[in-house]
Amino acid sequence: MASTSAREERNPLLGQEEIRDRPAMSPFEGRRAACAAVLLVEILERAAFFGIVSNLVLYLNSSNFNWGGSQASRATLLFMGASYLLSPIGGWLADAYLGRYWTITFSFLLYLLTACLLPATASQDGQVLLCGDRPAYVVQPSCQQGGIECKQQSPTQYCAPIMYAGLLLLALGISSVKANLTPFGADQVTDRGRDATRRFFNWFYWSINLGAVISLLVIAFIQQNVDFLIGYIIPTVCVAFALLVFLLAAPSFVTKPATGSQVSAMFQLAFKSSCCGHTLQKMPTKTKVNNFQSEETGLLSGPRHQPQEPSHDNISSFQALVKILPVLLTLIPYWMVYFQMQSTYYLQGLHLHIPNIFQHSNLNNSALSASVGKSYTFPDAWLLLANVVFLLILVPLKDRLIDPFLARRKLLPSPLKRMAVGMIFGFASVIAAGVLETKRLKYVHNNETISQQIGKDDYIAAPLPIWWQIPQYLLIGISEIFASIPGLEFAYSEAPKSMQGAIMGLFYFISGVGSLLGSGLLTLLSLPANGWMNCPEDYGNINKCRMDNYFFLLAAIQAVTCVLFVWISVRYEHQQRLNIHHLCAGQEDN
Repeated sequence: MASTSAREERNPLLGQEEIRDRPAMSPFEGRRAACAAVLLVEILERAAFFGIVSNLVLYLNSSNFNWGGSQASRATLLFMGASYLLSPIGGWLADAYLGRYWTITFSFLLYLLTACLLPATASQDGQVLLCGDRPAYVVQPSCQQGGIECKQQSPTQYCAPIMYAGLLLLALGISSVKANLTPFGADQVTDRGRDATRRFFNWFYWSINLGAVISLLVIAFIQQNVDFLIGYIIPTVCVAFALLVFLLAAPSFVTKPATGSQVSAMFQLAFKSSCCGHTLQKMPTKTKVNNFQSEETGLLSGPRHQPQEPSHDNISSFQALVKILPVLLTLIPYWMVYFQMQSTYYLQGLHLHIPNIFQHSNLNNSALSASVGKSYTFPDAWLLLANVVFLLILVPLKDRLIDPFLARRKLLPSPLKRMAVGMIFGFASVIAAGVLETKRLKYVHNNETISQQIGKDDYIAAPLPIWWQIPQYLLIGISEIFASIPGLEFAYSEAPKSMQGAIMGLFYFISGVGSLLGSGLLTLLSLPANGWMNCPEDYGNINKCRMDNYFFLLAAIQAVTCVLFVWISVRYEHQQRLNIHHLCAGQEDN
């Protein structure tokens, strides 16, 4: 097992001497087993995560819980936001106390225990045991007439305390794994150069999407068409296998002990740099002493000892953090758009025409043909495949062909330039969603609707095929390649070594802020006073809402911050070039 008590980082012992003597070495030579194990763990973990979140809106909105459409979307956004927002906690624990290996191990244990909540509530006995008796309520179709007699209160959130508490604890385990598994994988090749790190992040992101494909093809189909109990047992099993693989692969890992986190020092420096810190420094000595005197010694004429000055490393790390933070903060609106994919995009898909699959079967009379003859509906979550399959194809092409071709000609854009391009594609995605929603609402307002059964529930939908959502999913997939992958690379490579775990956690934290702000904006627009998303007469559906306005508002926010991001990133790169120039000039003088 990995030891965190060693003062030096632990490397796998096999073949190290031979590797050092080789003039030409692959970046992954001698580390393939460790990298493969990390990637396999990531595939299993992401399969579990997407298995949990991909149909969470349907799980809460359907007759399992009877939550309203906006209520289910807000809960999903809150869960996804918390699964990113809590990441700095895991990063700080790894840097300061446990090291990444043991933090990942304990986080997986919490992940496994809390993942059992969903299959437990999917069974009737478990739901009654955890939540009590369910109030009698049936999800009804949306009103076709706008009469007063049609209006009712929004449905109550059955089992809300248990579900929110369980989802938040589950998000804590997910976020801690997320914050540490990414830099832990990069640790396996970081001594092989920046190109090796870049390639690892490409394949790491590829693994994320492979896990998503497995989850969406199998788990999402089972949840929507067979049973949520089975559909939520599978993600729990995936988490258990991920933990087992991680433990068995321990001898091949490069592990680093906890070196202490500079987070507390960063807070102290930030406080000293603030107006409060300047005010405290200007206070008379006697006043400061009287505020902090000891009860045992009484009044002192001065401080017992001079406060310790921050070290040069702390100051350098703080300066690096101050430069990185504005870049990451301007990504928040992008994440607000990105997380619509698993919430409002999904909700929109439930109100478009979803075709049946396996409807016409020519099989002989058998158990299989009887099963196929049930005319399963196309899983709404499968539209995410337009995103992830595109990524699975493009990431290897980018790693093997596009990036090397551009790098040889010195045309490879910097991570910040790629992130700006990604934000533009995110803007295009939410614009496409808004245009489609406007078209969908025209059909609804003209009473050109159809009734379709999804799982056990009926939804009133526009006759527009669900395939019209493919462009917005493809655009958000392209944006991931340009924004998310370079974002990971930027956060890891620019962070001080003693703060890499915390900075990676901060990257995911800011992603979570985007999700939570999207949820908060949705909540604000659901208020009874003329809220675009307030439509209780729809009994949990969205046909009387104005979700198109919500999409266009997100697009406007994204456009403004994209301009701000470009300005900040240009200043950041200019400052980096000046620093390199001064460093080279200093070396020449020496």
